Amino acid sequence: MFEAWFASSSAYEEQQTRTLVRCPLCDSAAVTKAVMAPNIPAKGNARPALPAASAPAGLAEAIAAIVAHQAAVLAKSEWVGRSFPDRARAMHLGDEPAAPIHGETSAAEARELAADGVPIAPLLVPFVPPSARN
Repeated sequence: MFEAWFASSSAYEEQQTRTLVRCPLCDSAAVTKAVMAPNIPAKGNARPALPAASAPAGLAEAIAAIVAHQAAVLAKSEWVGRSFPDRARAMHLGDEPAAPIHGETSAAEARELAADGVPIAPLLVPFVPPSARN
């Protein structure tokens, strides 16, 4: 399951017809809409505080630790964008010096890298590429 936003239902249907809507995990085009409840903020964008019992104990701390760890690892890693599959494979084969990198790849490319024994892992926290930042 994943979330996506479309300008309208017709925009979704047009993109779905052209098989542009794909699962980011498995690259399948067999994606369907699910019923959703819009998250309409309270007047003045004020939200009531959630009761402490609404989340498992320590969940917020665990998520914060994951976010902090990923940020620290990425700070020591080079962004290589779409050249990630080629660079990771070259490092694995010894054609390029091994170094920490991160970038973009399709699900199919990631499966090929993993099948070839190239050590890769998905990021756990959503990441905004440097070129997309304000």
